Amino acid sequence: MINFIRITFVVFLLSGCTFASSSSLPYKAWTLGFSAPDYMEVWIETADVVDIQDHVFQRAASGIASMQSPPNNSGNPRGWPKRGPAGGGKRVLGADLPKYIHVRWQSLAEPQTYLMVIKIPEATRELMRKGEKVFCTFNGKWITGYRDSIGIRLVPGGIARVWVGGPCMTPIEVTTVKAMIDPRGPYEGKSDGKYDSLSDESKAYVEKFGVPYDSWK
Repeated sequence: MINFIRITFVVFLLSGCTFASSSSLPYKAWTLGFSAPDYMEVWIETADVVDIQDHVFQRAASGIASMQSPPNNSGNPRGWPKRGPAGGGKRVLGADLPKYIHVRWQSLAEPQTYLMVIKIPEATRELMRKGEKVFCTFNGKWITGYRDSIGIRLVPGGIARVWVGGPCMTPIEVTTVKAMIDPRGPYEGKSDGKYDSLSDESKAYVEKFGVPYDSWK
């Protein structure tokens, strides 16, 4: 299976990074964001996007997933949020709506490296195209809102849950994906198997309570 994931995405990457000449977006750009549960630190090596016109956007996102680490073990990493968090987001400029999102990330609380391809179905893209009249409580105004962001929650064990949402819009859960372990380890084997250290707060939580794998089933 992992070989299939690699081969599938290499085919896309061989086409290079080009920009779409036309777009089905009803807005300028959509946003890709990642989050992780409290203390369960995640480093995203790369998130590459293939849009519906088969244009490839390498490293559309990378870096630290949005996460909280309250002091004194007062946070709660267990379970999935009721409202899908957008996470730390980045606009995917020049892209049409996504067909695939390829993600390679390090789950530092374990530690483990994961690899997956998220297939975005047409039903999800329709949700992203559809405008709705919504009331924004923060400014007391009605707007035409769009679910112009994809939020991906990454948890230990290699599970990802995906929502689409937008300003003043209720997020909608669209899929859950189980990733494959990348046997090459972090940075495609270029770091001799070494992972970055957890922050003091995350390390203290994991050493005391462990990683709550059962809460994300």
